[in-house]
Amino acid sequence: MIEAISTVDLTKTYGDLRAVDNLNLSIGRGEIFGFLGLNGAGKTTTIRMLLGMITPTSGYCYLNGERINKSNMDIWNDVGYIVETPYSYPELTVRENLEIVRRLRGIEDRDCVDWIIDKLKLGEYESRRVEHLSLGNAQRLGIAKAIIHRPKILLLDEPTNGLDPAGIVEVRRLLMDLAENEGVTVLISSHKLDEISKIATNIGIIHEGRLIKEIDGGGLQDQLRKSLVLDGRNKLAMRSILFQAGYDMSAKDGDLRKGSHPLRVHDEGAVNAPEKIATLLVKAGHPPTLLKVEEEDLEMYFLRMIEEYEGIRNE
Repeated sequence: MIEAISTVDLTKTYGDLRAVDNLNLSIGRGEIFGFLGLNGAGKTTTIRMLLGMITPTSGYCYLNGERINKSNMDIWNDVGYIVETPYSYPELTVRENLEIVRRLRGIEDRDCVDWIIDKLKLGEYESRRVEHLSLGNAQRLGIAKAIIHRPKILLLDEPTNGLDPAGIVEVRRLLMDLAENEGVTVLISSHKLDEISKIATNIGIIHEGRLIKEIDGGGLQDQLRKSLVLDGRNKLAMRSILFQAGYDMSAKDGDLRKGSHPLRVHDEGAVNAPEKIATLLVKAGHPPTLLKVEEEDLEMYFLRMIEEYEGIRNE
């Protein structure tokens, strides 16, 4: 089956900087792929190469099985996109901007402007000049311009920037509807795993230009680490007792002396049976003042993946 979006050893260098480093993506049709990374990780550079805005140093990228090159301009007719800040003509109204896009796209159906204004809830602002729009509504307009021609592929770089919580939910529902009911393939870049997790069927984490982790969106919750969190009057002694008992501990001695961090036990046995830990410490004369099972949040998981990758790379 032909992937909607794919890259093969895609690389982009600027002098000694490898902005994208041997990136291999394979995104199926109708999939919402969350492209996750810190600022500067290579997300926008990848999208620019997929759009033909910049040329790869090496490697290849494909849309609907066709290799991207400057001689094949028709390849982007079925693509909508937002790259960084969406640009519009500030002195023109929302409707006038959309009308320009309709004409440039060669769309004969003039009703598409009304359709997209309704779809993005821009009716209240259609006669307002873009320079007077809020950041969130300017972002809505950018999304409207990206999908007015009903593309089969959407490449969206941080599309929810500036949107309020209600706007984020609306865009999320819109993209899910396009993917599920119209078979649109969406690549959505972000640095917010919590937002990506609510929409993506698959997630790829990119760091320093490299794809370091791929996750099935439905299985993300299973990836989150659980730990037993402990506190007490003498955490150094508690740590020593648990370490000697063979438990996997975290929290450095320096942190414990400062009293700023609790103890964490990562062993599955401890997480599933915290009463055993409590009994062990009580018998040793160091009863815990805090004992709870805690699951890392999505942000911590994201940062842990980066830290683990950097640890392996630096070995």
